[in-house]
Amino acid sequence: MTRSFPNAVDVAIVGSGPTGAAYARILSEQAPQAAVAVFESGPVLTDPPGMHVKNIADPVARVAAQRSSEGLRPHTQSPEGHYPDPSRRVVRPGTHLLPDGYRQPGEDGLPALAMSTNVGGMGAHWTAACPRPGGAERIAFLPDLDELLDEAERLLGVDRHPFDDAPYADVVRARLGTEFDPSRPEERRVRPMPLAVRRRADGALAWSGSDVVFGDTTRNNPNFLLFADAQVRRVLVEDGRAVGVIVRDRIDGGEREVRARFVVVAADALRTPQLLYASGVRPPALGRYLNDQPQMIFAVRLRDVSRQPEAEHSPRGDTAIAEESGVSWVPYIDEEPFHGQVMQLDASPIPLLDEDEPAPGTIVGLGWFCGKDLQESDRIEFDDSATDDYGMPKPRIHYTLTPRDHETLGRARAAILRAARALGDFIGDEPMVLSPGASLHYQGTTRMGPVDDDTSVCAPNSEVWGVSGLYVAGNNVIPTPIACNPTLTSVALAVGGARDIAARLAAEPEDTKDTKDTKDTAASTATIGGW
Repeated sequence: MTRSFPNAVDVAIVGSGPTGAAYARILSEQAPQAAVAVFESGPVLTDPPGMHVKNIADPVARVAAQRSSEGLRPHTQSPEGHYPDPSRRVVRPGTHLLPDGYRQPGEDGLPALAMSTNVGGMGAHWTAACPRPGGAERIAFLPDLDELLDEAERLLGVDRHPFDDAPYADVVRARLGTEFDPSRPEERRVRPMPLAVRRRADGALAWSGSDVVFGDTTRNNPNFLLFADAQVRRVLVEDGRAVGVIVRDRIDGGEREVRARFVVVAADALRTPQLLYASGVRPPALGRYLNDQPQMIFAVRLRDVSRQPEAEHSPRGDTAIAEESGVSWVPYIDEEPFHGQVMQLDASPIPLLDEDEPAPGTIVGLGWFCGKDLQESDRIEFDDSATDDYGMPKPRIHYTLTPRDHETLGRARAAILRAARALGDFIGDEPMVLSPGASLHYQGTTRMGPVDDDTSVCAPNSEVWGVSGLYVAGNNVIPTPIACNPTLTSVALAVGGARDIAARLAAEPEDTKDTKDTKDTAASTATIGGW
């Protein structure tokens, strides 16, 4: 069935992950008269659109949703069969790997580089961890960063003290605090990990996805449209200004032009610079300063703890962390440029030799994420003569770990072993360094900067240098060597950009009849688009 795309809107948003949803939400709150359309290459998975797949109670439906997120080469088990990645690279449910070009000769590359293609983006699959950056992680040229982070917490529904009463969580934090806190300022001491999690009316825990960021304000906005299976192939630029997008309907294969006063590209750290490149927007820093977080993991079993009755029952299954599982945080500091995510598990990921089944919460997984030594040569290049599965310029990854990165990994190894010794008995012999790209926290490829000096792609308001009305969003906007989970920060930056557009919409008179016509028909078109 041919869908009805609008001729024009005030704001076209490319991508429906947490940052694209943040633009839609802020614009719905601050510029409700504006016609706003979100275009997403992937399908709708849930009702409401953008919900976290862990909130899907039916395991069969959950697997189907994950598989539907995996692009054109799905791998998750389904009734139709299993499609393993032939290279045997590790890939997680709900994501799909970059099939080739992920490593160049003599380089480390990013063999685990993965993405999700669905309404809600990676926000339908993430761990929901929302720590705040500190020290060199912070963006020094943004004086209002803390207020923006506050607003990001509101949009994501962040709980700063989730699972405080989880069995053994106090033991874990006390032991980690004794080990790490004496050398730290008060605000960077061991604490609960802030999580985007909430309790539903039925008492169950639910994880925030883009549905939470959109919120009822956006869903009830008659001037808002969401189009699934709608791939934006090009941003239209005329006389130095973004004026619309070319959209390919992945249902009927047709292409449409949608004019827009502002365009926001929030398509992830690989596909945002790819779309700009395909559109002829190619500032010198585009795709450069690519930042993955070198990551290592380890596990221990808590020692010297009594079995707590409340830990005997866990409803978690394989869907989400339950209240029996605590999540603790060892924050980044400049003297130790990595951050620790410490998660109590319901069962050991490694078979134990003794006969006692461990109580849920006594098996503790440790994950340490390192800040990268940023360098211009870590980059995504795009090929003008070859295309990827979606018909876009084919990407090639250039990425190497520097001597400083290896030194940081060595220090992180020492820190994770300190944490493990403080907590209990090792499970396994050594911490495992994960394959580059495994963090899924890719940053920097459309980085923000204070001035246009060819080392950044966008200004502090997220507008692309030299292209009026074109904004970028996502983890790729973060310019610092951030080691903590980046979603909270990227949503905060999206808030700033959305406020800027809202102010400009208020200041600039409406200048197109097509936009008015779009507003008049938005309600009927929205259901066709998938909202």
